[in-house]
Amino acid sequence: MPDTKAAPLTLPAPTTAAPGPGVHPPRPTLRRAAPALLAYAAVRLTGLALLAVVSAATDGDGLHRLSGRWDAVWYQRIAENGYGYEVRLADGSVHSDLAFFPLLPALERGLSALLPLDAAGAGLLVSWLASLVAAWGIYAVGARAYGPRAGVLLAALWGAYPTAFVQSMAYTETLFTALAAWALYAVLTERWITAGLLCAGAGLTRPTAAALIAAIGITAVWRLVTAYRAGESLRGHARMIAGVCLAPLGWLAYIVFVAVHEGRPFAYFDVQAGWNNRIDGGVALASFVVEQFGRNVLAGLGLCAAFGLLFWVGWLCLRQRQPLPVIVYGTAVVVISLIGSGYFGSRPRLMMPAFPLLLPAAVALAGVRRGALAGAVVGAAALASGAYGAFTLLGPGPP
Repeated sequence: MPDTKAAPLTLPAPTTAAPGPGVHPPRPTLRRAAPALLAYAAVRLTGLALLAVVSAATDGDGLHRLSGRWDAVWYQRIAENGYGYEVRLADGSVHSDLAFFPLLPALERGLSALLPLDAAGAGLLVSWLASLVAAWGIYAVGARAYGPRAGVLLAALWGAYPTAFVQSMAYTETLFTALAAWALYAVLTERWITAGLLCAGAGLTRPTAAALIAAIGITAVWRLVTAYRAGESLRGHARMIAGVCLAPLGWLAYIVFVAVHEGRPFAYFDVQAGWNNRIDGGVALASFVVEQFGRNVLAGLGLCAAFGLLFWVGWLCLRQRQPLPVIVYGTAVVVISLIGSGYFGSRPRLMMPAFPLLLPAAVALAGVRRGALAGAVVGAAALASGAYGAFTLLGPGPP
């Protein structure tokens, strides 16, 4: 890893640029990002190797589970047949494929038409390539704010996230995170039109794009307020305003598509309700925690400890005074993941795009003089993540 020292945890007030007046870190070219991509690839290959070993020992089919089960099958069906498939459950609820956003299946369809791949293989190719682009973007954000060494560690730690096995599946997490990370980097470098276009793409990938839209919008409002107080003309911010207007178009376009397809203005939200995905302010989450206490006190305490850790990490992010769009994005992803009524087991996966949560750890490890210690921490995290991924994929599997 580069020997460049990371910036200290205490930084100037949140800004859309790199910390420190007049500091302009070099662009994150592929050559500069190579250590981050290699570290990320090594972490993910460790996870896949553990999956292969455990799969062989248990006569499981780990590779098939990366592309042939759960949500991946829904995306492939859309890629092959378009929208219109639904399943009616015994309780009367309806699971419609309109709950799944269109960018991944569109890419699967396009690649399977161009390459000798079926939709499943195309989905894996998209996910794996997008994971590298996401790691590159995560490195770019981390390096911009805290230096190249922190950027490398941030990318590696994201690959060792507890549910990082999903990054190797034909799911949308890597595609969305790639678009989100580079959109945030575009904001940090004042490329507002690029940020808006990338955000529009994210809005065609996952509903969590609302967090990215909020990050771009709040940052722009802050900039406009600051400019107004300084007596600046708003004409100089035309590109920023245009980028903000572009940001929600992908998300809105899909909401409108579902409304037209179903003939009801709020059909998309009805579709999500059929999957038990509603915004309830955290009522379902609180009920689940209380229920665990009734079943097993230790399980309830474990959940409380996990949430305590999450809130502590959020507090560290605030103390770290991350750049405004980065802290808003990370916080919003976590909030969106907690206030829905969906299946509890999916929440860690839904929070995985919130890579800013890993910045305090990345910066702390970057400040360690002995690189071997940082490598040991990342290696241990990679082994733990890989073992958990193998256990989950070959067991009940992801929600």
